Amino acid sequence: MKLATLRYLDGAWSEPFPDLDAEKTLVVAFAAPAYGDRPELFAELVAAYPRAAVIGCSTSGEIDQTRIRDGSICVAVIRFEHTRVRYARADLRGADRSFAAGGALADQLAGPGLRSVLVLSRGHDVNGSELIRGLNAKLSPEVVVTGGLAGDGDRFGKTYVIGEGIPLRDAVVAVGLYGDRVRVGHGSKGGWDTFGLERVVTASRGNVLYTLDDRPALALYKEYLGERAAGLPGSALLFPLSLRASRDATEGVVRTVLGVDEATQSMVFAGDIPTGSYAKLMRANFDRLILGAQDAGHAALRDHPLPALCIAISCVGRRLVLGERTEEETEAALEALPRGVEQIGFYSYGEISPHAAGRCDLHNQTMTLTVISEA
Repeated sequence: MKLATLRYLDGAWSEPFPDLDAEKTLVVAFAAPAYGDRPELFAELVAAYPRAAVIGCSTSGEIDQTRIRDGSICVAVIRFEHTRVRYARADLRGADRSFAAGGALADQLAGPGLRSVLVLSRGHDVNGSELIRGLNAKLSPEVVVTGGLAGDGDRFGKTYVIGEGIPLRDAVVAVGLYGDRVRVGHGSKGGWDTFGLERVVTASRGNVLYTLDDRPALALYKEYLGERAAGLPGSALLFPLSLRASRDATEGVVRTVLGVDEATQSMVFAGDIPTGSYAKLMRANFDRLILGAQDAGHAALRDHPLPALCIAISCVGRRLVLGERTEEETEAALEALPRGVEQIGFYSYGEISPHAAGRCDLHNQTMTLTVISEA
């Protein structure tokens, strides 16, 4: 396996495109939202790597090794020696199509030797939980599925994915990696603290929350936010929800707000909010966020021969909370991995990864790492 990373910044590529084109080449590009209107830049990648699979998405900040950039395109090019690469795309015209889109990707990728899937979805008007259910319904439990939802800063506006070098507004893309030589490690950790009363979800539909303890969800949420309520939905990134399936459940998931509806006093989340589940507000613990990124690195660590690529996907809420300290988490993640691993990634509206093992799930407010190498 050969690996190179480069970037587009200040109107120019950092270096000539490395000569790594092949049918077993994967090109991953994470780009600032504005470049969705600059398709010629992604066309340059396709022209340089016509035989490769080229995917990517828009971001809420690009991760370039340990630096965080805005207004760039961060690219990794991997030419495998033994691992086959296959590209897949599915239309996603509305959140109610999320499950079908996941199933369509799985249908295209399922086959002998499939070891890993990297999936990137648009970040708005999507139910990440349903997308993942569609994938899990048709893929073997042994297939490692990771990825994330595209970002658009804290604006929750237009997002896009990159499929075959084209910015796509209404789609989800993925690549499958095949063969017994590919090595994929993963880790996903948070670092948030819960506070306040735990409340029961009394009315919801999919990823839309209507009431908590029979009270309008948005009105109740605004009570907690106080002055910050004027900044919704962006300010909600600072106070995600922790969900448990039951009072006895020891593990839960975190859900981030993607939008609000004043007319119905409801809130739209990145993933499902099941009726009958138990919800509690969360807030940031700065030191634990940094340690969470480090723990994700340790969790992703395995016997990875070099070169190796770490794809870091962190929630935009973490960036807003950490502010000037944000690069501490990208540094912590990379320092937990063997020296020589290269890292690119992005700040997202949702992260896709298994908890520790088994089926993948949708996460919010986590640092999620995928480490790829080849034996």
